[in-house]
Amino acid sequence: MKHLAVLAALLAPLPALADTDPADWDAVTAAAQGQTVFWNAWGGSTTTNDFIAWVGARVAEDYGVTLEHVKLTDTADAVTRVLTEKQVGEDDDGAIDMIWINGANFAAMKEADLLFGPFAEQLPNWALVDVEGKTVQTDFTVPVEGFEAPWAMAQVVFIHDTADLAEPLGSMDEILAWSVANPGRFTYPQPPDFLGTTFLKQALVDLLDDPSVLSQPATDDNYDAVTAPLWAFLEELTPTLWREGRAYPATGPAQLQLIADGEVDLAISFSPGEATAAIANNQLPDTVRTFVLDKGTIGNASFVAIPYNSGSKEGAMVVANFLMSPEAQVRAQNPEILGYGTVLNMDALSAEDRAAFEALELGIATLSPAELGTVQDEPHPSWMTRIADDWATRYGVAQ
Repeated sequence: MKHLAVLAALLAPLPALADTDPADWDAVTAAAQGQTVFWNAWGGSTTTNDFIAWVGARVAEDYGVTLEHVKLTDTADAVTRVLTEKQVGEDDDGAIDMIWINGANFAAMKEADLLFGPFAEQLPNWALVDVEGKTVQTDFTVPVEGFEAPWAMAQVVFIHDTADLAEPLGSMDEILAWSVANPGRFTYPQPPDFLGTTFLKQALVDLLDDPSVLSQPATDDNYDAVTAPLWAFLEELTPTLWREGRAYPATGPAQLQLIADGEVDLAISFSPGEATAAIANNQLPDTVRTFVLDKGTIGNASFVAIPYNSGSKEGAMVVANFLMSPEAQVRAQNPEILGYGTVLNMDALSAEDRAAFEALELGIATLSPAELGTVQDEPHPSWMTRIADDWATRYGVAQ
């Protein structure tokens, strides 16, 4: 019996290794050596893909971490993968190590206990993050609580070709009036593409007299009344769109290509520097500029999160920390690279790092921070989930 007990002990599965404490950075970097991090991130932009490849080269050089970009068209696919793995008991070494995520997808993963953490506020570069001036501790009204790390700031702007649309439009009502007068010259990406759903959110925020109602969850009692102005707006706008609203560009880059091809004059972007970057890359004419609405536009942070069952949590933390470094942040803000807004607090930086940001030429099509005006809050994720479903029912037959 004694021999059987020994044999049983030898054959028993080994207990899962404890996760490395995010606050013990030396231990994190030691464990990260040799790890491969599969980063599931939107893959629809060549410039973004190139930036992620550069991040991979840097973390390989400094930390011995291999970064593999798994290109997504819909972040919800990654959420579904992690949920499926949890349901079948794959709890130790899942297929996904890090996700570019925010909004409803983050809320769903947090609610379902699919995330590793908290980790973000223990990373060394968190001390440089602007927690007062940036929306980095809430995500679409959901408290982050250290379960994701910010790496870019975004705000809605409208890109227009001044050769055909000379002056900015100050509201959704003005956009509608212009589109009625200039049929076929405007469109937006087809939801569930994130820019398409962003246009729907932005329209609703601008149309409501008091958008603060959107900070609370949508309910059966308030949904119809609150969203009624959006559907009335779309009923008038849709027939005036490119191809009479019977087709939509699939992505943001496809939308910008329509401007480059002279088919439309107006597009939505979530990156204030995207137009300048596109001009620098000869993707858009140099007559393109950007504007925001008079009441302001929606802004948010982009985050990365680590699934609970990642087998390379330490490597993922290394990547997340590097994304918040001044080196990565100044590169991302460069309009010739990405043109993303930084999450960092300039007052927390060294003089050398601050000078690197100050030396950036934002470019002819990029609004200054003052010109970007008021940042409108993201609605609670429950609004977007229902609105996207309703849009698909009403207009989603378009391909």
